[in-house]
Amino acid sequence: MAAGTLLTTPRVPLGRVARRAAHLLAVLLLVTLAAAALVDLIPGSPSAAILGPTATPQQLAELDAEYGFDQPFLTRYTGWVGGLLTGDLGRSIQSGQPVLDTIVERLPVTLEIAVLAVAISLLIAVPLGVYTGARVGGPLDRLVTGAASALMSIPVFVAGVVLIYLLAMTTGWFPVSGWSPLQDGVGANLHHAFLPAVALAVGETPALLRLLRGDVIATLREDFVRTAATRGLPRRYILFRHVLRPSALPLVTMAAVVFGRLLAGSVVVESLFALPGLGGLALQSIPAKDIPVIQGLVVLVAVTYVMVNMVVDLGYSTLDPRTRSR
Repeated sequence: MAAGTLLTTPRVPLGRVARRAAHLLAVLLLVTLAAAALVDLIPGSPSAAILGPTATPQQLAELDAEYGFDQPFLTRYTGWVGGLLTGDLGRSIQSGQPVLDTIVERLPVTLEIAVLAVAISLLIAVPLGVYTGARVGGPLDRLVTGAASALMSIPVFVAGVVLIYLLAMTTGWFPVSGWSPLQDGVGANLHHAFLPAVALAVGETPALLRLLRGDVIATLREDFVRTAATRGLPRRYILFRHVLRPSALPLVTMAAVVFGRLLAGSVVVESLFALPGLGGLALQSIPAKDIPVIQGLVVLVAVTYVMVNMVVDLGYSTLDPRTRSR
């Protein structure tokens, strides 16, 4: 075999793509079945639960006919999935607006907060995780690990309240609540998004830091790291070139899970800071039993989780070439 043939371009992991795509379809099937069954899980008539005891029989019948609550489950499910495939998620019972338009309008707020929270967490966790993992038992390691353990026990709403009091009410550096879209300027947007993102990052950074620290400690014991050290390579180069890359695999997975969780579970922070995101939409829709909106949110969260994990799984082949053949 010629030497040049060894330097081939990494092949696309088509088998892994196919498996992940099949997994995505299976998850979507189960999620859509569960979402469509929400109508049947409401005690009594869904229309009666939505309109209340003062609704007339005619009003109940009209709402049943408009949203298909009076149809059999299979008919209702196939019709809803058919609309889902074409981007038609129905109309909100509360506002009468298309569900897809309502979600698209709210999504950028939640998406930005989640992305900023993950970015802040990684900006803190990566350098501290590498540094403390390389100097186990040192003063900074003890301080950082102790602080991480303490922060992990703080609920998100407590962190949010403390941040509001210290950085908004006391100093006036940041607004207490509200939102400024990107159209009004990046500075104004980040001014409103910073505190909610930090409140979310407070609960996620310690776990990412501890995970990376443990992997760095384990990687430093590998033979290839010792070989690099005996060759006289600078310690900082070894840490960030030879140690961080293999240690980052679990961190990437955890960051993806964190992103999906933040996207789906930002209800507390959005409520605390009065943000017009998906969390606020869920808080409005659940008490009002706005079934079409709830169904749309459930599908969005499921698709986000599966797609993010699919992208991360495929990205492993870039971070670690050993996974390309698996």
